[in-house]
Amino acid sequence: MQNHFGDILSKVNLPKDLKNLSEEELQILASDVRRCIIDVVATNHGHLASSLGVVELSIALHYVFNTPYDKLIWDVGHQAYPHKILTGRKNEFHTNRKLNGISGFPKMSESEYDAFGVGHSSTSISAALGMAEASRLKGENDRQHVAIIGDGSMTAGMAIEGLNNAGVSNSNILVILNDNGIAIDPSVGAIHKYLTDISTSKTYNRLKDDIWNMLGKMDKVGQTSQKIVSKIDSAIKTTLLKSSNMFESMNFRYFGPVNGHNLPRLVKVLADLKEIPGPKVLHIITTKGKGLATAEQDPITFHAPGTFDRETGELIKSKNQSEPLPPKFQDVFGKTLLELAEKDERIVGVTPAMPTGSSFNFMMDKFPERVFDVGIAEQHAVTFAAGMASSGMIAFCNIYSSFMQRAYDQVVHDVALQKLPVVFCLDRAGLVGEDGPTHHGVFDLAYFRGIPNMVVAAPIDEWELRHMMNTAKDYNEGPFSIRYPRGRGSKVDWACEMESIEIGRGRQLREGDDIAILSIGTVGAEVLESIEQLESNKKPAVYDLRFLKPIDEELVKSVFEKYDKIITIEDGALIGGLASTISELQSKYQYKGQIKNLGITDEFIEHGKPEELKAICGYDSKGIIASIQSFY
Repeated sequence: MQNHFGDILSKVNLPKDLKNLSEEELQILASDVRRCIIDVVATNHGHLASSLGVVELSIALHYVFNTPYDKLIWDVGHQAYPHKILTGRKNEFHTNRKLNGISGFPKMSESEYDAFGVGHSSTSISAALGMAEASRLKGENDRQHVAIIGDGSMTAGMAIEGLNNAGVSNSNILVILNDNGIAIDPSVGAIHKYLTDISTSKTYNRLKDDIWNMLGKMDKVGQTSQKIVSKIDSAIKTTLLKSSNMFESMNFRYFGPVNGHNLPRLVKVLADLKEIPGPKVLHIITTKGKGLATAEQDPITFHAPGTFDRETGELIKSKNQSEPLPPKFQDVFGKTLLELAEKDERIVGVTPAMPTGSSFNFMMDKFPERVFDVGIAEQHAVTFAAGMASSGMIAFCNIYSSFMQRAYDQVVHDVALQKLPVVFCLDRAGLVGEDGPTHHGVFDLAYFRGIPNMVVAAPIDEWELRHMMNTAKDYNEGPFSIRYPRGRGSKVDWACEMESIEIGRGRQLREGDDIAILSIGTVGAEVLESIEQLESNKKPAVYDLRFLKPIDEELVKSVFEKYDKIITIEDGALIGGLASTISELQSKYQYKGQIKNLGITDEFIEHGKPEELKAICGYDSKGIIASIQSFY
């Protein structure tokens, strides 16, 4: 792909090149960077609206601070595209999220300017504080540490924990709160309301500006004057907002709100804050999707929009699609949950800030009082669901597989230990593709299998997903997890009559000769398709275990007795997953045959298209066929 960077961006290869630009050139650079992002993401996919919203901030940060000596820590990393373009990766930006290309998120091994690797939310303040304390211990008192966090990420407990610790540290840390009212879906909760009150209080902001203007006219402000201004500012906040400033109550000096798209003002404010020691918060107001009208109007869709027209912003739909497509798994989940909720008023939904991504919006539209978006707070979501389950509700808690890792203790301590019937629906299970190792959902089978009282299930297709959800709602002996992948299934006619299935019971999908394949989850459908491509008259038997825990031990034992060659296949980690389970049963029953295991080995898998990554891991169609042929 040919890059057209614009006159100013063409001259900028590293942050040091910004230092020679005039104020006017910096603003032209902002337009160049924004156009570069739009041009690449239009055809390459990626996280668009978040990055468009922080173009001016990214330029101002690298202009004012001495990166990479000064540390910039981007929360989540959805918004780091301008940062990447400005830090030596503009010529590689067209490879963003592609196999062997640059990562869609900050990554320490990729660049010295990426101070900390991220992909999940609310880690920036803790990481920045750790770096600041390390710098203090090493005597690097001139080093700056900046955490850039969104208002959505500020809802997570870890962000508050970081603030609480930093407030008593006296460390040289600046927290930039990028407030745009949107995480992936609209921000929710008391913190969001509080920030809205600050940013929309006309009286407060007018008086705040008067104070700033007064300071700007002074060559120097004495110690006494600084204290007076601080007290006036505090009194304004207390009187007009009817509460003390939450950040200042945690011993942070609060500045703002500031227009995050006013580049000269940002440069001035950041330069001033650079000279102020101790923990500080700069509150900026930005527009997610800034510079592309369609993204500004619909930041939810344009968070990661897929292919779109780079000039008009119009989404490009696939052409020549004569046959209807099967629905996405998450939509099957959402519509099935609505069906169940219509029949049983005890059913409630819980999501940590992903109502659209997990398709809770179907139930939310009809029963808004029974779906709870708790903000980016996975730990709270799990224990909140546990509280509802303890009071007789049937709680369906939908969390992406990789995000579920953040609430593991709550699953153990608050749910499983107490045998509470929470249904965990794990979206985006398996290799999710271009988002890479921070988002691959490859550990859930292993980490849930080790928890007592837990049912661990994985449907092979949409019908099985519906059956499992219907079964889970009536299970009262503990938590029940159901994992399913990102993307579309295989059944256009997905709305089957729901049945209850026997927990812990697998099934044989096809008879065969000499070899047996044991699979779990949607990879089983790929196994069946792969076998049809075999030219040999001999073809393996295929078993869909459906449940990793409790596993159908009698079925596995019968396979041991009948076959001397077995292949296990899973879209997850081999250690602790299906491979480990079969190995344990192999030892128990003294099975003497050969076993091959296909799945994720003991490594983090990088980013790329799912089919590319499966090929690397050896369990795409070619890998499955090769394993079968090697046994014959």
